Amino acid sequence: MKMTPIRLSINKKLLLLSLGLVLPFCVLIVFLLLSMTRYSRTYDQIVSNLTVANNYNLNFKEEMDESLYKLVVGYIDYEHISEDGTLKDPYALIGELRDEFTDLRDITTEAESRVWLESLLRNIDTLEKRVDDIMENIRIGGRYDENIRELDNNIYILTELIQDNIQHYIYYQTRSMEQTTADLNHQITSFIVVCGSLLLALACMAVAAAFVITSGILRPVGELYEATKRVAAGDLDARARVDSKDELETLAVGFNDMAEHMQDLIGKIKEDEQRMRRADLRLLQEQINPHFLYNTLDTIVWLIECNQDDEAVNMVVTLSNFFRLVLSRGKEFISLREEEQHIRSYLEIQEVRYRDILDYEIRISPSLYEYQILKLTLQPLVENALYHGIKYKRARGCIRVTGEKQGENLLLTVSDDGVGMEEADLLELRREIKRPCSETEKGFGLANVNERIHMYFGPQYGMEIQSEKGKGTTVKLTIPAVLAWEGRPFPAGAEGNLPEAGRTGISGTDGEVQG
Repeated sequence: MKMTPIRLSINKKLLLLSLGLVLPFCVLIVFLLLSMTRYSRTYDQIVSNLTVANNYNLNFKEEMDESLYKLVVGYIDYEHISEDGTLKDPYALIGELRDEFTDLRDITTEAESRVWLESLLRNIDTLEKRVDDIMENIRIGGRYDENIRELDNNIYILTELIQDNIQHYIYYQTRSMEQTTADLNHQITSFIVVCGSLLLALACMAVAAAFVITSGILRPVGELYEATKRVAAGDLDARARVDSKDELETLAVGFNDMAEHMQDLIGKIKEDEQRMRRADLRLLQEQINPHFLYNTLDTIVWLIECNQDDEAVNMVVTLSNFFRLVLSRGKEFISLREEEQHIRSYLEIQEVRYRDILDYEIRISPSLYEYQILKLTLQPLVENALYHGIKYKRARGCIRVTGEKQGENLLLTVSDDGVGMEEADLLELRREIKRPCSETEKGFGLANVNERIHMYFGPQYGMEIQSEKGKGTTVKLTIPAVLAWEGRPFPAGAEGNLPEAGRTGISGTDGEVQG
């Protein structure tokens, strides 16, 4: 435990308290000076804004109306308007006005003034469009009456509105100036009152000093008390946050070290429990896999006895491919291409045994082949569809396996047109697959897949089951889309879910109830 050095003992705090008696006066004086400086700058800014606004309030409408009128009546053409000392280029007037009042809007903080500035800028945009219309009519020619109507119905009204906007802005800026002056006077008055009150407060400072010293000691003690109570209630993340630089902070550091040590010990215990659980999952797999092998070998023997040597050879090759993918050189993650080959080998083997009732279809886009997946994720679902969907249908059925990419996730679906499930059975199965697979009474294969997905990727991924009696069952899996060549065995952020033991996939028992 690293002890924090005591920088300011409680005794020193008592000595420094007496120096704090004069601090309020210093703070008050600095505050007054800063306030006066701030109000002076605000006042100057408002005066500057009013000066700009007044210039345009007096001249803009008159100059704009006159210039546009003389352009419309043909007194002067647009190319030579800048040469006339009495007229102004309408676009130059609009651009200058927009630039000035855009700058005013950016520096204006008073709400009402900003409202009128926003209205003014919108009217400027509209005025510019109307000027464009007039200039287009002048260019085309022969639209004198239309331009006169445009002047009367739009231009003069818009320049009047802009002038009104400027006047309203000036009005509210003037009010703001008056408010600023009133605030400054109020601050000076308050300063005088506070100074008098502070003099009176010095008489009470002795009593207040005792309170300050007591609270400076009791607050860290209270913090330690609350942290201790939370730890006692089981919240090992609780820490005492004491920064008093005295003996109490040293005590708090010792307490935090103790709580952190307890948290580490409990974390190790949980990690050991998870490791034991993963080992248990691996043990269950070792007990399950042989059933499928036994039944397949029986089928091969039957084919040989029936002199179907070619089919027996093909089945041996398929079985070899199946277990080569099961082993996957010890890898827990394989590509979706390998997983598809795995379930295809499984279905080819089962098709020999159930040739009278089994059809299957695998539709996974080759564009998804390079994404990675937990080994033996789809096979238990396919096995479940065969033994508890197609087999009990007592008629020919089909298993369909599909895959698609949705955003940042892969959606893998295994569906069958078998016997399906009643609503009550479906709800019970959904509950079972959410439990640890070693605790499930049915649906072990599905629960195992769901648990492994949660373990590696997190609870936001997993399995969804839909079923209807007489129509079949659909199982959907959602996992993160991670390319195998990215070199990440699991999505970013899932490191804490990566098993350290039992890294082997689990297949359901051949014929065992899985859901």
